[in-house]
Amino acid sequence: MTIYNFNHGIGWASSGVEYAQAYRAKIFRRINEPAKFIFTDFFPTENIENFTAKIGFADQEVIWLYQYFSDIRIAPNSFKLEQLEQSINFNQRNGELEVLSGKKVRLNFRQENQFVTAYLLAEGSQIVERAEFVINNKLIRKDFYTYTKVFSEYYTPQEKKARLYMRRFFNQDGSIAYDQLLDSGSELYRFPQRILYSKEELLAYFIETLNLKAQDTIILDRATDIGQVVYRNCKPAKIGVVIHADHFSESITNETQILWNNYYEYQFDNAKRTDFFITATDSQNKLLSSQFKKYKNFIPKIVTIPVGGLEKLELPQEKRRKNSLITASRLAAEKHIDWLVIAVIKAHNKLADISLDIYGEGGKHAEIEKIIEANHAESYIKLKGHHDLAKVYQKYEMYVSASTSEGFGLTLMEAVGSGLMMVGFDVRYGNQTFIEQQKNGLLLPYNESDGLEKITTNIANAIVESLTDFSQKDLEKESYEIGRHYLMSNISQDWQKLLEELRHD
Repeated sequence: MTIYNFNHGIGWASSGVEYAQAYRAKIFRRINEPAKFIFTDFFPTENIENFTAKIGFADQEVIWLYQYFSDIRIAPNSFKLEQLEQSINFNQRNGELEVLSGKKVRLNFRQENQFVTAYLLAEGSQIVERAEFVINNKLIRKDFYTYTKVFSEYYTPQEKKARLYMRRFFNQDGSIAYDQLLDSGSELYRFPQRILYSKEELLAYFIETLNLKAQDTIILDRATDIGQVVYRNCKPAKIGVVIHADHFSESITNETQILWNNYYEYQFDNAKRTDFFITATDSQNKLLSSQFKKYKNFIPKIVTIPVGGLEKLELPQEKRRKNSLITASRLAAEKHIDWLVIAVIKAHNKLADISLDIYGEGGKHAEIEKIIEANHAESYIKLKGHHDLAKVYQKYEMYVSASTSEGFGLTLMEAVGSGLMMVGFDVRYGNQTFIEQQKNGLLLPYNESDGLEKITTNIANAIVESLTDFSQKDLEKESYEIGRHYLMSNISQDWQKLLEELRHD
């Protein structure tokens, strides 16, 4: 039995979906279940291994759709500048090396009016990520490397620009695996034995080559643009769907109709063809089951399995920093980190030694930084970027969240597993799962119509109240009790039970 987990992309600022998959990979290793994690997006400049290894995937667990059809394995970058020089006969052609920056060098062939620009892995590195070939000041090719050349892009001049017209993917020995031809938004994939006329056909061909058996399982983590192809080609394998977010729009749902979240609408419409759904919390399971019964007169198989797990409870190795707050998430609009920053600035007027460390990256970084600087809060509010937080949470007293919807909340789980007191909105599903009112923190009422002033004042007041009126020891104890339910040993048993049921269905 192999478990194939389908997703779109992954990046430096990965979402909870990718982190949930990484947790799942750990669990499958733990229970000795072979698993593959499939990414179907095209990555134009980065080696996918940079992203997957960073959050905990093993290289052999990862399948990148576009690289799958060659014999080049997923691996870190190791192709050296000297290998590039050898491949283009640098010395024999009397090439000249020009350093453009710490991460970029140029190999000039002045007599031929040609040059190759090599982009390096890091400042001062000798490892090449990609190379761009220019002849007569016109870009003609880009080569992309890991431990060997993975693919090339070919360009032609058009309206004073370089137009990409083909990608060629290679095997390890340099032979051609297949070509991707591009023209005005359309694409064609040319293999030795067949031609495919769209990405959908490419994905269908990929699934065909998996030779799925009845004992195999497909898990859809994201289905937009790929769900229909997967459903059409998945049998005889079992197919399941993980629900990572709130699954419906409450404002447009009434007694006679429900508006599903469009990320899950296709899967719900095909619920009778779906072998199982997974929700991360019991509360979402109960709500979804009741909605299927009410609106569809049918209840599919829905199981609750948390999307993350704790290896162990993390106890502080030193005294927690007094009045210290932490939050961790993508710096995205829906996470409302700006609200937390404004709230802590307000709380600072009452607690002079309060501090907030913000972990994560994302598109709102500059905006958040601007708020901090405008309020001269740099000394007590800091943007910390990406870190492995396993040994970080327990240095703080409180975890704060301003997200207005969490399907689960991996960072919430990690925070209670480190004994932090919690503050967040009383919204589905994560906050209500990990915050017990006045036991390990405070759940705040949230209304969309409340203005910024009221929202941030409420958060500030809750932070101050928790830090000054409650016993840190009592709240810490309660958080650890909640965290105990999410130990990997327990989550592993949940997965084993589901997989055994699927094998015997």
